[in-house]
Amino acid sequence: MPDVHSNLPPSASKMWISCPPSAALNAKAPDTGSSYALAGTLAHSIGEAKIRQALGEDVTIPECADAEMDEATDLYRDFVLELIEAARASCRDPTVLVEQRVSCERWAAGCFGTADFLLISDQTLHICDLKYGQLEVSAQDNTQLMCYSLGAIEAFSSLYEFTEVKMTIFQPRLNHCDTCTKTVEELLQWGNTVLKPAAALALAGEGEFCAGEHCRFCKVKQTCRKRAEYNLALARYDFAMPPELTDDEIEAILAKADDLTSWISDIKDYAMQQALSGKHWSQWKLVEGRSVRKYTDEAAVADAVTAAGFDPYEHKVLGLTAMTKLLGKRKFEELLGGLIHKPPGKPTLVPISDRRAEWNTAKNDFMED
Repeated sequence: MPDVHSNLPPSASKMWISCPPSAALNAKAPDTGSSYALAGTLAHSIGEAKIRQALGEDVTIPECADAEMDEATDLYRDFVLELIEAARASCRDPTVLVEQRVSCERWAAGCFGTADFLLISDQTLHICDLKYGQLEVSAQDNTQLMCYSLGAIEAFSSLYEFTEVKMTIFQPRLNHCDTCTKTVEELLQWGNTVLKPAAALALAGEGEFCAGEHCRFCKVKQTCRKRAEYNLALARYDFAMPPELTDDEIEAILAKADDLTSWISDIKDYAMQQALSGKHWSQWKLVEGRSVRKYTDEAAVADAVTAAGFDPYEHKVLGLTAMTKLLGKRKFEELLGGLIHKPPGKPTLVPISDRRAEWNTAKNDFMED
């Protein structure tokens, strides 16, 4: 995959469209990376190789000792192959592109990226984006996919006569797949009326700072004053006990609670990293945290316990992922399909926009009885 980075990356487009000045600040901030980002990069490399191999290319699949990642990339490959087969039912020779670089610099200078999978058949362009993380992502009005779509329209509309674009988010670890369909005209209008003016502001370092859900992946979120103001607005409730608040006030707090919790966590992480780097806070200090006892040599422990006549090992059935890896999917379903049960999840309070069916308290009370 290309290692060139965009000044206005499609993956961060929700942020710089919503908060244009953040683009310049993020460009100056160091890219610290994370274990999650590294895992996502590896999963994409493995998924790409598996798809190319399935399509007949002579490629080597990167080694992976993570059974969950191996299974997730298998699911991604199978999903892509199903899309191709479905397209062939109506189109004799659909165009298949894996890890395709696309550019929408016609609307936003320096805005380019890599689409995980493109499929062009008859009147439809289908873009699929693999997300390995465990934070559910919606395809509905997803600006990253819309940027990719504009780039693909720019590159291929002169060669193919597609009129609609399907944009899919595939998250195998969450068993989540979401698709949004827009016409080419709708995407072009969005590019001209939303993307282009926002990109112009972002590149000029102009526009208004704006805090919101898009702050999650901002590199300067810990010290951003606008985000602090946004979250400290809750202070006007003086943290009154819930019975003293109106229903509207409680719902207003619930709407910002996750952002507030995330902001507080970011502030703590920032202060800790600064302290570890040598900064001395006037009212805070570093101390040694709690620790737990550990064996110095597990092999020696096992030998000593065994010699004393005891069994030092736990014996338990493998988990679902490890068992699937051991048996293979087909054998797993054959042997254990009838022995798998997925109990109902515990109730959780979510915004009304969540697409899951509302929890029926009477029904679930009856099921528990």
